Amino acid sequence: MNRIVVRLIVRGRVQGVGFRWWARETARRLGVDGWVRNLADGSVELLAAGPDAVVAEFVDSCRAGPSGARVSSVERYAATDDAGSGFEARPSS
Repeated sequence: MNRIVVRLIVRGRVQGVGFRWWARETARRLGVDGWVRNLADGSVELLAAGPDAVVAEFVDSCRAGPSGARVSSVERYAATDDAGSGFEARPSS
């Protein structure tokens, strides 16, 4: 199984709508490792690791987010952090 790690920046109306909680629950359901946090510019940053197909499904889910979110873009970058195990919501940066 090929494990990949990606960093995502999600922009739009993504803070104050439960995006971090939703991302944590979605990642745990899919078996994605990593973390999520709010950024000072109003975006949300995520680190996601797992099998390629599972991470791709997670990224696709982030394009919609929770019902209160209005995602305008999802930027995807390769990452070198191993993401550890499990998925957590981190404090805002």
